[in-house]
Amino acid sequence: MGARGLEAAVELAPGEACESSTEREPVVILLGWAGCKDKYLAKYSAIYSQKGCTVVRYTAPWRMIFFSETFGIRSLQTQAKRLLELVFDYKIENRPVLFHVFSNGGFMLYRYITEMLHTDKPFKNLKVAGAIFDSAPGRRNLIGALRALATVLVSTNVFLKYFLLFAFATTAVVLRILLYPLSSFIHESHYDALLNAPSWWPELYLYSQADAIIKASDVKHMADTRQQLGVSVKAVDFLDSAHVSHMRAYPTYYHNLCTTFLSDCLRASPH
Repeated sequence: MGARGLEAAVELAPGEACESSTEREPVVILLGWAGCKDKYLAKYSAIYSQKGCTVVRYTAPWRMIFFSETFGIRSLQTQAKRLLELVFDYKIENRPVLFHVFSNGGFMLYRYITEMLHTDKPFKNLKVAGAIFDSAPGRRNLIGALRALATVLVSTNVFLKYFLLFAFATTAVVLRILLYPLSSFIHESHYDALLNAPSWWPELYLYSQADAIIKASDVKHMADTRQQLGVSVKAVDFLDSAHVSHMRAYPTYYHNLCTTFLSDCLRASPH
């Protein structure tokens, strides 16, 4: 924990030391939802560590997700860069990489990572095999965002909680709705940036009609648009499971979807 100033957890493949390896064991990078505790993310790690993968887990601070990014401050850009540098620190940059992204909190971070994979010299050589999106992405949905923030603040002092919710709602309404035509020029939304992202690796979208935070129609629109661009896309609607609760509701099905997708990506990715 705490490598490069990040509260990131790194689980190396069984029996593996921190030395360069030319093996094909994949590296799976889990990007948690806002307010996600590592113990929750670790349950998803197990899907991949059982397959011999090296797993990196990281959740960006919720203050950055809800406040810095809403104000148009790209604070997650630094976190994204540090996370990619971590892959080089552990000398696992020659392996295929799979991203498993949760909610908009993980999706915002993923947006900056994909940009760096195409623009920053040291990262251009990383071999991304694919990306899984769990309960993401959503676009300008203030009600959903407030529900997500309220969940994060559930154990916070009640006055502070309502002050933060009011501050977020006010900021979001002004910057993201009233001034959207102007602010979109200055700071393109994460959703819009990834609709036409120049990434061509396969994508798997896991979503639900019953999600009260991320609209199923937003996920479907992203999946359809990406597919029309020629990206290999699979989308699975769980219908009745809540936000980031698909694995809890359907553990075996979820596990199988992820491992099958990983295997398919590895077969398709260049050696």
